[in-house]
Amino acid sequence: MSAKRAFNFNAGPAALPLEVLQQAQAELLDYKGTGMSVMEISHRSKEFEAILQEAEADLRDLLQIPANYKVLFLQGGATLQFAMIPMNLRPAGGSADYIVTGAWGKKAFKEARLTGTARAAATTEADHFNRLPAQTELDLDPQAAYLHFTANETIHGVEFSAQPEPPAGVPLVCDVSSDFISRPLDVSPYGLLYAGAQKNAGPAGVVVTMIREDLLERVPENLPSLLNYKALAAEGSLLNTPPCWSIYIVGLVFKWVKGLGGLQAMEKRNRAKADRIYKAIDESGGFYRGHAAPEARSLMNVTFRLPSEELEAAFVAEAKKQAMIGVKGHRSVGGMRASIYNAVDLPAVEALVAFMKDFQSKNG
Repeated sequence: MSAKRAFNFNAGPAALPLEVLQQAQAELLDYKGTGMSVMEISHRSKEFEAILQEAEADLRDLLQIPANYKVLFLQGGATLQFAMIPMNLRPAGGSADYIVTGAWGKKAFKEARLTGTARAAATTEADHFNRLPAQTELDLDPQAAYLHFTANETIHGVEFSAQPEPPAGVPLVCDVSSDFISRPLDVSPYGLLYAGAQKNAGPAGVVVTMIREDLLERVPENLPSLLNYKALAAEGSLLNTPPCWSIYIVGLVFKWVKGLGGLQAMEKRNRAKADRIYKAIDESGGFYRGHAAPEARSLMNVTFRLPSEELEAAFVAEAKKQAMIGVKGHRSVGGMRASIYNAVDLPAVEALVAFMKDFQSKNG
């Protein structure tokens, strides 16, 4: 491929594997002899049904998803799931618990409160979302409809290494958008998991939702069909025209992960990348200051500050000159953020670390 590729540290939409892009390019005009692109074929065709079935089968294989879970490929991103989850799983007059550890958990909590009762079982906002609450800090309702948390907060760079424990009988619900398929995950403790694809699994346009079948019996009958998990599951993600191209790319990414050795190999790769950047931060003598407490550090989004906002602006500008894109932190918190999702390879991270050391030597 002759085109020059940037070092892509964008938080989402984010980097995609080069091999996946090349395969999509090769199949763009003629998918498997159809004479049409995946963007042109019918979602009812045998070709697209095969794409959908293979994507689900590969994900089930990667995560070892139990047979009593439905896998749905939906639209609206994780943000629509923020609303759909309470609409589907919280009964009239019921309440749901939320652990708020960053901007996305806060948004999910806010959406849940628009249509009913939701409680903050814990929030670390007073600590600027730089840490995660211990299990003993959680104020849990044993009658809650579910307990929701965000596995990885992209803006603040904190990530759960193990899931919180809900009270007996309370389903655990998790937004895994930004660390989806980045490491092994035992699905069985969860009632529902959901992941917007555009960080680790594909382009924007599709969200993958995994829901335990018994929870479908909670779904109210008066929900509109496209907001109804039971109706969507009954049609196998084909209740309406799905985001065909996005699902196709997600399916290619699943195969790419399997080809690299699966989720254990992916976790090893991701830890090696994160360790290099955190080491550069820790050995900088305070020139670079990590946002997250060391025990809460994300493997996906490395957030840090420099001594001044002027230096931070210079860092972003100089990084761009060296084809390092997306290192500016979110506008709500400032600073720097390097998103090192699955498709960001080690050479990209090593280039960033070398740049960080050079920038410090010139400005420290």
